[in-house]
Amino acid sequence: MAKKPESPPPERSRRPRRVADLVPAIGGQAFRRFGFTQSVVVARWAEIVGDRYARHSRPESLTMPRGKKDGGILKVAVSGALAPMLAHVEPQVIERVNRLLGYNAVARMQLRQADIDPPARRGAVPVPAELSDETRSTLRDIADPDLRASLQSLAEALSTSRGPPIVR
Repeated sequence: MAKKPESPPPERSRRPRRVADLVPAIGGQAFRRFGFTQSVVVARWAEIVGDRYARHSRPESLTMPRGKKDGGILKVAVSGALAPMLAHVEPQVIERVNRLLGYNAVARMQLRQADIDPPARRGAVPVPAELSDETRSTLRDIADPDLRASLQSLAEALSTSRGPPIVR
């Protein structure tokens, strides 16, 4: 079997590029392996089915009939008892996927039971601790009310943290 001629490597530019421009090129091969020629279905799954369903489901693959580019089957992994509920909204999901892709790529959905871990919920915001007398006295000496409020907010935020601040 003859090998395909290797394509030349992409031109390197010395300009910074957005990560969003690089992700389709990097993830494209992995998505194609599961039938997603465009990663938009996986990336925008929460928009397609809504947050409630997206927490408990994920698209697995999109298979097309041999020689065709439409009328495919979208395989979705669903957790627990959400499968019958997702089956009831199947026409709407198919319509949204097709509208997103711009053509009738999906004809039907195939659901599979799977264990899907819901995304971790963020903890409650900690209540700021009472500021020390020393901190209050230094804040009183600041004449600008906006600067005083900003520094007080910073001091309260630092009072709830442990260790060095974490930049997100």
